[in-house]
Amino acid sequence: MEYHTFPLILIPLISTIIYLLKISTKPSKSNLPPGPKPWPIIGNIHLLGHKPHRSVSELSKKYGPIMTLKLGSVTTIVISSPKVAEEMFLKHDLALSGRKTPYAICVQDHDKYSMAFIPVSPKWRNLRKIATVQLLTNHRLDASQGLRREKVHELVQYARDCCEKGIAMDIGKAGFITSLNLLSNTFFSMNLTSYDSSFSGEFRDIVWNMLEEAGRPNLSDFFPVLKGLDLQGMRKRYSVYYYKMIAIFDEIINQRLKDSTSDKDDVLGSLLKLVKEDELSLDDVRHLLLDLFIAGTDTTSATLEWAMTELLVNPQKIEIAQKQISQVFAKDQVIHESDIPKLPYIHAVVKETFRMHPSVPFLLPHWAENDVQLSSYYVPKDAQIWVNVWSMGRDPSVWLDPNSFIPERFLDKDIDVKGRDFELLPFGAGRRICPGLPLAYRMVHLTLATLLHSFDWKLGNGMSQVWDHVAKISAAYGGPTLQMIR
Repeated sequence: MEYHTFPLILIPLISTIIYLLKISTKPSKSNLPPGPKPWPIIGNIHLLGHKPHRSVSELSKKYGPIMTLKLGSVTTIVISSPKVAEEMFLKHDLALSGRKTPYAICVQDHDKYSMAFIPVSPKWRNLRKIATVQLLTNHRLDASQGLRREKVHELVQYARDCCEKGIAMDIGKAGFITSLNLLSNTFFSMNLTSYDSSFSGEFRDIVWNMLEEAGRPNLSDFFPVLKGLDLQGMRKRYSVYYYKMIAIFDEIINQRLKDSTSDKDDVLGSLLKLVKEDELSLDDVRHLLLDLFIAGTDTTSATLEWAMTELLVNPQKIEIAQKQISQVFAKDQVIHESDIPKLPYIHAVVKETFRMHPSVPFLLPHWAENDVQLSSYYVPKDAQIWVNVWSMGRDPSVWLDPNSFIPERFLDKDIDVKGRDFELLPFGAGRRICPGLPLAYRMVHLTLATLLHSFDWKLGNGMSQVWDHVAKISAAYGGPTLQMIR
């Protein structure tokens, strides 16, 4: 009798223990990360300021590396610590892989086509596969490196022309033109602009304005009930820039489609083949090109501009970089992409630039698909997650003397930017890591190394006196526009 009743007693006992364990490990809704007390209706919107990444960084010093902000009706979890970011991307990557799409960019259903914003789904996986496996593989990039070398040579020739004419060179503008033509040759086998064309300035303005409108705090994002009103006019302005950009791509695509003899082995050629095979639509192609060009032009040129800026205001650093280059290459020798591993100091300079001046201070906002427990705190479903990579790069508990430009810190540290080292995440991590990383990485290193190898540089007239001021007022994206001469 006792033998038969024992299982009957044991089963409910085990069930009770399991239930209690689930309750004890389930995150408590009252255990949100700490944060400033929200005001009625607006929450903490008033604390964001003109440079939210800096304002939020200051708040994190008081409330901790994981913090809650109430932005209107949206609960926002701010992560400012490599340790918490590591837990997020390694343990909860799928649950926190949703996207909070800024209302301003939802033009022509871009949010339903964009690889950056659509949910993790079969469509998203197909777009990622196309971008990473078919378009931006090392094999394809190796095959197209001659085009990029040619574009960098054109940049050197432009710099040489500036020297001969005795005029200053705007490194930001020149870097943008180079980045644009590097991308357009990889994608379309053609230049989109030239150094004496006004189109480059127009294109740069379009990209900059699209980034600015997408990143600016918007009441329509904080109060979804106000979306249709577009009270700040941000979506209206974004639409103007969006249609200008799409018109450029449509003209190129239509010319390619009309030319039945064209069989170019470039990115557009590959995409149009996928359209013929019904794996993509032309709308998919347009939106994919928009994502890749916005992500790959201004951000790359801004990194180059910041690197040159920091080197020029730290003359001993530029001397070290040029000395290493001269030890490896003869004076007139051309640097190839395959040579970059021979230049560890250039790698260190680029990493230090990414640390101090990430192209986007916050990673694109994530969205919680489910409730999760993160760093012992409760992150509710439908919360927005901001990862403040700018703050993480300036964290004194992680980096010694974080506000100083010290490339040497990376010479004895095995840290890369590929999403495995959470102290340095300029391209993000996990499923949503930027697919353009391999191309951007090559472009920045090759261009920077070639410029340092080809010329001696100094700040334009008066810039050394105003650097302290420039550093204080530099904008959230990119760096100050500096002029540099031979």
